[in-house]
Amino acid sequence: MESELRQQYPGVDVHARIFDAADEASVEKVINEAVDSYGRLDIFFANAGIVGPGLKLGDVKPEQFMEVFRVNTLSVFLAVKHASEAMQKISSTKPVSGGSIIATASTAGIRSGAGQTDYSASKAAVISIMQTAAFQLAGTNVRCNAICPGLIETGMTSAVWEMARKRGTEGKIGQINPLKRGGVSDEIARVALFLGSDE
Repeated sequence: MESELRQQYPGVDVHARIFDAADEASVEKVINEAVDSYGRLDIFFANAGIVGPGLKLGDVKPEQFMEVFRVNTLSVFLAVKHASEAMQKISSTKPVSGGSIIATASTAGIRSGAGQTDYSASKAAVISIMQTAAFQLAGTNVRCNAICPGLIETGMTSAVWEMARKRGTEGKIGQINPLKRGGVSDEIARVALFLGSDE
C-alpha cells in the first residue's frame, strides 16, 4: 500500500508504520511523530480490527473474547484518548483546536445476526466510545464518528468470498443489506475521506 500511495501521489509524504493499535505506547508514538513532523494532527482513522475465532457462543473462551475486545475496542479508545489531545493543541500553523477521529465499527454493533457475539459486542462498544467521546469533546472542534459497514470484501473476510465463489453463490453475499450485495473497501474509504474533510 505504501508504494501504491507513493506512486499515485508523488508529492505527498507517506510514513508507513507497523504497530499494535491496542498498545498505548505505540499509539502515542505514532501520534507524537505526526505532531513533531507537521506541528499538528487533523485526522485519525482507527481502522484496526479482527473477527475473532468464529465459534459458537458456548465455545468461545474468555481470553478469545477479550482478544477481540483488545484489538477492536481498546485500539479505538486509545486512538480517541491520544488523538483528541493532539488535535486540541494549537500552534502558528493551527490557531484553532479541532480535527476528525473516525473509527470503523460495524452493522454487527447495531443489529443481531450480523456477527458473532464477541465481534458484535466489540463493535457496539466502538459505537458507544465514539458517541460518548463526541459528547465529552463538545466545544473542542474535534469530531468523532463511527462508520458501520455491512459485509465488506477485505483480507479479513476473504474466506467468506472464497467459499461463496467455490459454491457459485457469490451473488448471495450481503442479501440482508439494502443494496443486496457485499461492499468493497473503497466505498468505506470514501466515507472516511468525507468525514475527515472540511466538508
